[in-house]
Amino acid sequence: MIWVLFVALLFPAGFAGWAVGHYSSLGKPSATVVHTLTIGSTSAPATTTSAATTTTAATTTTASGGGNAAAGKAVFAANNCASCHTFTPANANGTIGPNLDTAPASDAKADGNMALAAFIKESIENPDAYVAKGGYTKGIMPTNFGTTLSSKQLNDLVAFIVSGSSSS
Repeated sequence: MIWVLFVALLFPAGFAGWAVGHYSSLGKPSATVVHTLTIGSTSAPATTTSAATTTTAATTTTASGGGNAAAGKAVFAANNCASCHTFTPANANGTIGPNLDTAPASDAKADGNMALAAFIKESIENPDAYVAKGGYTKGIMPTNFGTTLSSKQLNDLVAFIVSGSSSS
């Protein structure tokens, strides 16, 4: 019984720590991360460990929050984005929503000159914050992708769209 309670409490805490550690940079360059761990309430000083900064080969666009464009293509397909959007890298030719080959860059500029990745992420999480010109209206794109997609899926999807959008 104690083992089950230990695992039930340890796993969520460990996962939360992992998630914070992996997603706290939000696309900023990696830096040395220091973790402080205090176990129990003894009078012994807290244990501090420091991990060295490591660099790994990246297949991602750092401006997109560290997403993986290849994984984002699968998110695009799984969420049926092609039914509404034209996007050449996905072989998509939908006409209900903006053309993702060109619209994100021009719309990001029109929306206060936002960074492209930030604009795309906002457009997925809150599609009515900026409505693209060309006959589109609020309420057409589902507003629940910010809650139905995990942070990883969202970052991957943003990376995929950034990687295929023209910057003109």
